[in-house]
Amino acid sequence: MTTSGVRTAPQVRHVRHARRYRWIALAVAVLLLVLSNVMSNRVLPGWAYVPWNFGMAVLLLLVAKWGGAGPVAVGLGIRHWHRPVGVGLLLAAGTALIFALGMILPGTRDAFLDSRAADAGVGLMLYQVLVRIPLGTVVLEEVAFRGVLPALFGASPAIRWRWGPVLGASFLFGLWHILPSIGIATGNQAVADALGGSQVWATVLAVVSMTVAGVLMCALTRLGKGVKTTMLLHWATNSLGFVAAWLILH
Repeated sequence: MTTSGVRTAPQVRHVRHARRYRWIALAVAVLLLVLSNVMSNRVLPGWAYVPWNFGMAVLLLLVAKWGGAGPVAVGLGIRHWHRPVGVGLLLAAGTALIFALGMILPGTRDAFLDSRAADAGVGLMLYQVLVRIPLGTVVLEEVAFRGVLPALFGASPAIRWRWGPVLGASFLFGLWHILPSIGIATGNQAVADALGGSQVWATVLAVVSMTVAGVLMCALTRLGKGVKTTMLLHWATNSLGFVAAWLILH
């Protein structure tokens, strides 16, 4: 800045250059996520789910860094872990309590029934809870939709709250669940009863609910001031939900 508060020509060019790189990085990140979604849901064998998704998370972080958003900018600063981890553990404990009550109460017990847990033995259940869900699902989704995408849209909620980046990343999070939602209308008895087995309504519900959930998760990222907060909550929600279904069905 000059003494009069006006940017010089080189500074203006630098800002435009950085902004151009950021938008290119955003486009690359979205394309990589589209590719990843199709590959993990339709092409790759089951054993490749974890290494593929974990590798994609690392690749997205590299793309974000190339676009000007390093680890701190996406909410993954190594030095800043006490608050996000502490808040995340509290949210995970609250989730466990809610799920425990839901399993006990007859009126909500059926909501946990999921045919995907019916045929799982102890080993497969532990693999799902301790490996597939945290390393294959949680790391990629939280890095992508609470860290990289909002940062490339303009600001990660862990650093600064801006509605544009939050809504943009959250809507893409909703679209991300289109392919995984196929089959949920028959796989989950509570969903099937509510939607009459309609796949169209199941997909619409998945997109809308996951978009709203994306906004909420961004808000929790802001509360914890880090993506580690939502990583822990996401793991607790998905893993404990699978454990609840497994316990009920066994």
